[in-house]
Formats: sequence, structure tokens, C-alpha cells
Amino acid sequence: MSSAGAEAASVGVTGGTGQTVRTDIPARLDRLPWSRWHWLVIIALGVTWILDGLEVTLVGSIAGALTDKDTLGLSTSQATAAGSFYLAGAVGGALLFGYLTDRFGRRKLFMITLGVYLVFTVATALAWNFWSFMLFRVLAGAGIGGEYAAINSAIDELIPARVRGRVALAINSSWWIGTAFAAGLTVVLLNVLEPTIGWRVGFALGAILAIGILFIRHLVPESPRWLLTHGRADEAEEVVQQIEAEVRKTHPNLPEPEGEPLEIEQRGSIGFASIAKHVAKEYPDRGVLGLALMASQAVLYNATLFGMVAVMTTFFHASKENAPLYIIPFAIGNLLGPWILGPLFDSVGRKVMISSTYILAGAILLVTAWLFYQGSLSATTLTICWSICFFFASAGASAAYLTVSEIFPMETRAMAIALFYACGTGIAIAAPWTFGKLIETGSVEKVTLAFVIGGVIMIIGGIVEVLLGVEAARKPLEAVARPINAVRGRSAGAAPARAR
Repeated sequence: MSSAGAEAASVGVTGGTGQTVRTDIPARLDRLPWSRWHWLVIIALGVTWILDGLEVTLVGSIAGALTDKDTLGLSTSQATAAGSFYLAGAVGGALLFGYLTDRFGRRKLFMITLGVYLVFTVATALAWNFWSFMLFRVLAGAGIGGEYAAINSAIDELIPARVRGRVALAINSSWWIGTAFAAGLTVVLLNVLEPTIGWRVGFALGAILAIGILFIRHLVPESPRWLLTHGRADEAEEVVQQIEAEVRKTHPNLPEPEGEPLEIEQRGSIGFASIAKHVAKEYPDRGVLGLALMASQAVLYNATLFGMVAVMTTFFHASKENAPLYIIPFAIGNLLGPWILGPLFDSVGRKVMISSTYILAGAILLVTAWLFYQGSLSATTLTICWSICFFFASAGASAAYLTVSEIFPMETRAMAIALFYACGTGIAIAAPWTFGKLIETGSVEKVTLAFVIGGVIMIIGGIVEVLLGVEAARKPLEAVARPINAVRGRSAGAAPARAR
């Protein structure tokens, strides 16, 4: 057995053929100049986060309307609990679809997961009571949870290494476009339409947007890197040639690939237990890092966003119809952070930028908590404080998703993303419900404590990055984490064979 085969066997690889393929495909993808084809990938994949932002914010924004007797008649804690149900579905969806993404491919699964989201968002618009609403939120969340693994894998494996950081941050931050849109949409729906139908129309509009995405997403190809590890090297070569042909339309003279070719042993699939075993054995520090980054940002965001409107109506007496307007400047701060700071994650580096954004966000939230406790804030100044805090937090949180997708081997990428997303989000599942219960008490002291906990958790995440962070800026994925099935100790002097 080759050294690659022995290592693969140690992590539970099944269905391997024992055959190897020598390739320069990763280097050819990384050397491509930026083109219209790359913009297509960003649009087709990034729009999903607009949908997720729309979903999450819509539920938080209409929480007040759902408590009316003429709608679903929920309590405040029940309305905010919709966020917890949605997150529970996202965790389950990430685990299920993450496994299927690694087994059956990125492209096939990000079509299926979008379809799941579409069906159950329409169903949400037709909910008739608390339990039907929560069931449909779970299932819609499952579709979005599955998207995290499929899409982040595709982004990493199709975008050139030199700009991978800024592109990943920009795509993940598009979530806040949906947030701002949902906030404005909610105000219109709740003021213009009857409360009994306004919230239903909001979910239906999200479904219409999803249908539009389906029409452009089929243009994104399967990941050649995934094809390479599944015994489909000829298909991988064909896809890369098609991508190169598209890029040559605007850049006729492509640069030569850099670095040595890889030799990859073909294999089948790897299970979750095997990934956990491999991470614990080969990358224990990276496992702790991924969990710390994902859990800390998940707790902060899910508690704050799902309870933001409730804070405004409870402590600052904002009207239920207009309170969602405060989310718009908050969303703008979250959107601008990754867009403005994103290039620094490629130039200055991941470790410095992730740790500094996490620690700064935590420190600003602690200051905000103190001002809130002192009664020094109005609805407007609290929104400003949140916007500044999340300007940094958003960049760091987006980089957390990037981190767990690039610091583990190619063969485990989708399931590693799913595993860390599920663990991190699972820790935060109770955050929206807990924050809702604290707000329901009307106690300034208890809500202040929630802010303090969020700030401290973010600072801890930043400290973990300082201690355990991996510098992946501008490096090929294969250099950050060598593929499990890469053949070791062989000469790379000969030119790589290409499928014809």
C-alpha cells in the first residue's frame, strides 16, 4: 500500500481504487486572473446568504406582529424561539447535507439544498399555529444549513488563492444585504398590509427570490478538486479546460501554473467519525480553533439579531411596525466590515485580522453593555454602538467560516465545515430563546449580563486565534492542509498527465 493509501485507511476512507492521478489542476485554478466567470460564481453562490439574511431577519422583525391575537398569537419568547428552531434545523441540515456534499459533489447538493429551502419557506407563509410555524422553520433552516458546506467548499475550491480571503468574506457578508432588505420590507408589509397577511407575504417573496437563484446556479460547475479525489480525473480536466476557455475570453494569455504537481490516490468517502478522529490526531489545535471561532460568533449573532427588535420595543418603546428600521444601519455596518477590511485578510494575514476583529468587537460590546446599564443610550445610540461593534464582528465571523473551510484537507472540507458549523451553532441554539426570556423580564440588569457574556465570548475567540491561528493568506489550499490522499515521497519532476 502506498503512503497515501495507508494514511487514507487510517481515517476510514472507503471505496478507494488504489490508483493515482498526477495533476496540476489546483495550480491552474489558482493562477487564473480575475474574470467575468469568477463574478458569475460569486453571484450564483453569494445570493444564498441574501436569502438566509432575509429569513433570519424577517422572523426577528415580525416577532411583534406574530404576538398579535389576529395572527399566530405567540408570546414574545415563542416568537423569538423561532430563531432557535431555525438554527436547530440548520445544524441538522449542515450535518446531513455536508456528508452528502462530500459524497455526491458540491454542485448537485447546492441545487438540492436551495430546493429544500424554497419548499419550506413557502410552507412557512402558510403556517396556522405555533407548532406548524416552528416545524417549517426547522425544515427551511435545514436547507440553508446544507448550503454552508456545499457553497463554502465550492468558493474555496474555485477561487484563486491570492484573493480567496476577500472573496469569501464578501460572499458571506452578502447575508446582510438580505437583512437590510428584510428590515425595510417588514416595515412596508406591516404598515401597508393587514398584520394577518403581511408577514406571510414576506416569506412568499423570499421563495420567489430563491426561484430566481435556481436559474443561474446551474451555470456553476462541479469542483475539479472534488472530482479529482473521486476517481473522475478526466471530468476534472474537462471542467478546468472549460473554465480556462471562459477566462481566456477576457485574458487571452494565461500565466503558467506555479509549484509542483500533486499525485492523488483515488478514494470513495469519509464519514463524520473518521473526520473527527483525523482532526483529533493530526490537527487537534485546528479543531479547537475552529470550534472556538464558530461558537463565539454564533452565540453573539444569534442572541443579538433575533432579539434586537424586542430590545427596541421593550426598553425604548419603539412601535412594532417601525422597530425593524433600526436593523438597517446595523446591517450596513455588518456589510461594510468585510468589504472594507476583507483585502487585509489577504495582505496583512488571517491570524492578525481574525484575532483583532474578534477582540475589538468584544471590547466594544462590553462598553455598549456598560452604557446600556447606565441608561446612557437611546434607541439610536444603541444602534450606532451595535453597528460599530458588528463592523468588526462581521469581518471576523465571515473569516471563521473561511478558516474552517481552508485549514483541513481537501477530502474532508465539506464535512469539516458542516461539523464545525453544527457544533458552533449547536452551542448557540438556545441563545435566541434565552435572550428573548431575558428581554421579556424587562430587566436592564439581565439584558446587560447577556451583552457582557457575548462580549467576553468574542474576546475569548480572539485569544484562541492568537494562540492557535493558522496563516493561510495567499496560500494554495493544498499547502495549508495537504490532501489526505496525496502520495508522499515521490518525485514530481515529470510533467503531469492531462486527460484528453
